[in-house]
Amino acid sequence: MSKLSPETLREGIAGIFEGSKAKPRKFTETIELQIGLKNYDPQKDKRFSGTVKLPYTPRPSMKVCVLGDHKHCEEAKSLGIDAMTVEDLKKLNKNKKLVKKLAKKYSAFLASETVIKQIPRLLGPGLNKAGKFPALVSHNESLEAKVNEIKASIKFQLKKVLCMGVAVGNVAMTDKELYINIQMSINFLVSLLKKNWQNVRCLYIKSSMGKPYRLY
Repeated sequence: MSKLSPETLREGIAGIFEGSKAKPRKFTETIELQIGLKNYDPQKDKRFSGTVKLPYTPRPSMKVCVLGDHKHCEEAKSLGIDAMTVEDLKKLNKNKKLVKKLAKKYSAFLASETVIKQIPRLLGPGLNKAGKFPALVSHNESLEAKVNEIKASIKFQLKKVLCMGVAVGNVAMTDKELYINIQMSINFLVSLLKKNWQNVRCLYIKSSMGKPYRLY
């Protein structure tokens, strides 16, 4: 079914790990899957968007912020997660620059049920425009689990151009973990495409500072 050769993938992963060991960086390099598509017209064809939760968290240090009610903010503080109350959001005064700054500061947001309805009124369309509208978190689920789920999820979204990149791992992972993550990401992406593998022009994996390895 998959047109990806396991051997090529193993070689690419080995190459990335060798490269990162040869030149250690002061931060954990993220490994990105870069995708080029073909036979697709973003103007006419339906733009797809899909989120998949990977078995191993690609970016453990990703910044998440909770826009919460009192209880969620308390819970977030005890977990060491940044949180903002409705009062904090009101202070931004719908100022586009401040909202944009907030959207830039975090990779994702979570919001309590009572707060999520007020977001458009409190902040305007800023978070939505940045593609970071908060995910809902209720009191029945663990906030910590929800934050970890967000950190492990990656999103494929076709915009106006035919190439995209998503984080699928980091150099602190084992090759087996990375292999499973990459395979799962690619299979999920292909399932989103109209003509599956016929829409895939090329696939590369690359660490933050390393060179790209072609998989397909």
